[in-house]
Amino acid sequence: MQRICFASNNPKKLEEIRAALGGKIEIISLREIGCTEELPETGDTLEHNAFEKARYLHDHYRIDCFADDTGLEVEALKGAPGVYSAMYAGEPRNDVRNVDLLLETMEGQENRNAAFRTIIALILNGKEYQFEGKVSGKISTERSGSGGFGYDPVFIPEGFDKTFAQFSMEEKNAVSHRGKAVSQLAAFLLEQS
Repeated sequence: MQRICFASNNPKKLEEIRAALGGKIEIISLREIGCTEELPETGDTLEHNAFEKARYLHDHYRIDCFADDTGLEVEALKGAPGVYSAMYAGEPRNDVRNVDLLLETMEGQENRNAAFRTIIALILNGKEYQFEGKVSGKISTERSGSGGFGYDPVFIPEGFDKTFAQFSMEEKNAVSHRGKAVSQLAAFLLEQS
């Protein structure tokens, strides 16, 4: 079975990606390859950060790998928090504080349109590939649901009346930004193997 390192130790992200690949490709975490250092993310675009992490892993660990970067782009905030979504409320990174700040910033805002965008950078056999997933929706006025992570409790995808945090993992994978990018990645990897 093909083994590929996903540049993450986030158990929920790993679980989502392993579920999407249906056990056909072995996805290993940073911890499993002995990578304990913080991966570089110095770019001001999702694409730059995803490739920076993947190239770092490939250069230092000589392993087929992929990395992702995701941003929540809110129309009323001119695309913010965007590439800075994970550290929107500052360091240390904290999902609860990020959501609190977003809700506070959006208070009284009529335009609640937003989009989640994920870029996956893959390095396979020394070649680079990029996959992108995007889902449009709205920012709710309060948290709902206990599933997912990040901004999931306040993001209502288009065509639904509940937040990503109220979806099952299977439902979320079917329509989410990461799910769309991962299904492109999965199709590509399965075609290659």
